[in-house]
Amino acid sequence: MVIDSPPLATLAPQTGGRVTLPVRGMTCASCVSRVERALSKVPGVARASVNLATERADVTFDPARATRPTLVAAIQGAGYEVAEDTHRLDIDGMTCTSCVNRVEKALTRVPGVLAAVVNLATNAASVRATGVEPAALIAAVEAAGYGARLHRAVDRPRPGADARAPLAAIILATPLVLHMIAQVMGLPFSLPGWVEFALTLPIQFGLGWRFYRAGFAAVRAATGNMDLLVALGTTTAFVYSTHLLLERGITHHGHFYFEASAVVIALVLLGRWLEARARHSTTEAVRSLMALRPEVARVERDEGEIEVAVAEVVVGDRIVVRPGERIPVDGVVADGRSAVDESIITGESMPVEKTCGSNVVGGSINGTGLLRLTTTAAGQDTRLAQIIRLVEEAQAGKAPIQRLVDRVSAVFVPVVLAVAALALTGHLVAGSDFGVALLSAIAVMVIACPCALGLATPTAVMVGMGRAARLGVLIRDIEALEVLHRVRAVVFDKTGTLTLGKPVLGEIVPAKDGDVGEILALAAAAQSGSEHPLAQAVLAAAKERDIAVPRLEAFQALTGRGLEATVAGQRITLGSRRLMDEIGADATALESDAARLAGAGHSVMWLARAAKVLGLLSAVDPVRPGAAPAMAELRALGIRSIIMSGDNRRTAEAVARTIGADTVEAERLPDEKAGAVTALRGQGVVAMVGDGINDAPALAAANVGIAMGSGTDVAMQTAGITLLRPDPALVPLAIALSRATYRKIWQNLFWAFFFNVVAIPVAALGWLTPVIAGGAMALSSVTVVVSALLLKYSRLRPRGVA
Repeated sequence: MVIDSPPLATLAPQTGGRVTLPVRGMTCASCVSRVERALSKVPGVARASVNLATERADVTFDPARATRPTLVAAIQGAGYEVAEDTHRLDIDGMTCTSCVNRVEKALTRVPGVLAAVVNLATNAASVRATGVEPAALIAAVEAAGYGARLHRAVDRPRPGADARAPLAAIILATPLVLHMIAQVMGLPFSLPGWVEFALTLPIQFGLGWRFYRAGFAAVRAATGNMDLLVALGTTTAFVYSTHLLLERGITHHGHFYFEASAVVIALVLLGRWLEARARHSTTEAVRSLMALRPEVARVERDEGEIEVAVAEVVVGDRIVVRPGERIPVDGVVADGRSAVDESIITGESMPVEKTCGSNVVGGSINGTGLLRLTTTAAGQDTRLAQIIRLVEEAQAGKAPIQRLVDRVSAVFVPVVLAVAALALTGHLVAGSDFGVALLSAIAVMVIACPCALGLATPTAVMVGMGRAARLGVLIRDIEALEVLHRVRAVVFDKTGTLTLGKPVLGEIVPAKDGDVGEILALAAAAQSGSEHPLAQAVLAAAKERDIAVPRLEAFQALTGRGLEATVAGQRITLGSRRLMDEIGADATALESDAARLAGAGHSVMWLARAAKVLGLLSAVDPVRPGAAPAMAELRALGIRSIIMSGDNRRTAEAVARTIGADTVEAERLPDEKAGAVTALRGQGVVAMVGDGINDAPALAAANVGIAMGSGTDVAMQTAGITLLRPDPALVPLAIALSRATYRKIWQNLFWAFFFNVVAIPVAALGWLTPVIAGGAMALSSVTVVVSALLLKYSRLRPRGVA
């Protein structure tokens, strides 16, 4: 179960016209009065009592006049929020989209449920509710004829489907198949009727009982599903064959239709086993992430190092990780030095050097050094656990196209039953034997396959999202995946997104007879103690080159121009060209160099001693290695790239020239970025890529927001997609994967619809036996799932792009 807000363990049962709602945002008795008045004004409310301590509103109302949504709306209208929980359930017994629809309806009927989404591929339900106990949701699912239990992210994945049932059915049905072949080919082999009956009986009412159980549940719910079609079809064949057996005698060796029942059930069971195995493969990405979590951690206690279960580790614990071991928790390196392989989590191929103060992520692999970590997050709070949870939630969602499929599937079974009845009637009217007419009707019921329709979309989405997670792209919601494949323009923030966001020293250009080492030493001394990014670049360069930095004696900042300092008794001025003019320093000799560096996007700093220019220094924010390839790939995909920055135009244009971006919009404030993105949406679907708090408005304004993994929590919460490593080249990769996923969805839907549109009429005309129909139906579901699995191997990079 995933809970977005504090658990509501003490909520009262939701019965009749009384409900308890968790209210957030109340701070005083005035708030209590305001909420009570708002609820009392709702027509049908008899009593409303609000408790500030428990943050609950107990409401008694007439269900015929007031509903839970109207009560929630009243609280929200008063300026408060009703807390929502998100519950995840594992569902057992679903076989097709009709089952999905029935479970969704059962869940949404539970008082307090706001929305329920059921996914056939994952056999999971995601339920948004207010004040609903999980037990009520489980009871609703069980009343609909299915099994349910709370989903636990810490659970290991369930094993694949049991092969014993289809194997037993095939063994029992094989003699019947041989008997049928011998009858058709005139071979001297036949079975007496009682043997056929004895072989079919355990298949029909033993191995096939699951179809009756699910079919009965569908009838009780006044709906239909694939199990009902299989149960009706095979039962009809079995009953008719039994009638012929009793009529002809149990020792008769003639042709009955027991194989139509037994073989169809065997093939359907085999098809479901193959389908379950294939569907199990679609969850490979999440299972591989789960496998990254070690079972135990080595913790330092008073008695020394001891091994404890990872679940027992708490924040603040000191963890010891030996060379080659997997890191069990998120933490900060307290002692030691090592290179850590984070590739399985971030996709970064090279190990990352970790020293004291470095952050490490649980699930990554320690290199050759011994590390001691201070735990910052454990259990379900680790980054790995959050990634698993987000991927599972996104995979459990329902793509917009799937809702259309659900509407079609809702009427699928009644239409198939009507076609079967017409086939039976039509053959009898045409003068066909009753057995032939009955087999045609059975073939119609057996070959109809709502499973393929139900699996076409979710299996492709699961494989696509799983592959994205492996590549370092975390898709937080399924609608972002749907929108991403239609993107026509991508807007990039510059600093921290396309560049490292950390300036480094570029060039030092000395004046005539100047000394590079002296210039760097004086500039570093003048800026010692400053936290400004340009000052940090100079200080880092001095440290790297082992430059002895003189003592700073006095310092004065000159707003917007630079600074003046006294270093070792010398008056040092560092700043803009304008500042050089103010102190009367002649800077003409270096103007061409300054212009060259500024044109390349460098920030230029002039250094003078007294009134004499010693030289100039430049700092530059390096472009990320993946920025230029990202622009080339976007262009190959037919997508326009736009840099939108708050930096000056000259710097932004220099970066654009370096990486090959199409358009530059510079000197934009955060609210201006959002407005510009909104204007771009009028020209097509727009994605926004950013990393900072100032990017959050633009990320929200775009059709789809993409946050860099190195960015702030605000940016990542606003975006629908997060890049797990700060690499702009992941953007075109994510778009290409989205396009490939949606191509696969349409391929699967075409196959599923085409199969049913063609196969059902062919069966109705009597051109298919129930045995062939059963095999074709099983094959259609397996084909759709296998087709989705091929998405794992599809080419994502445009041809011609390295």
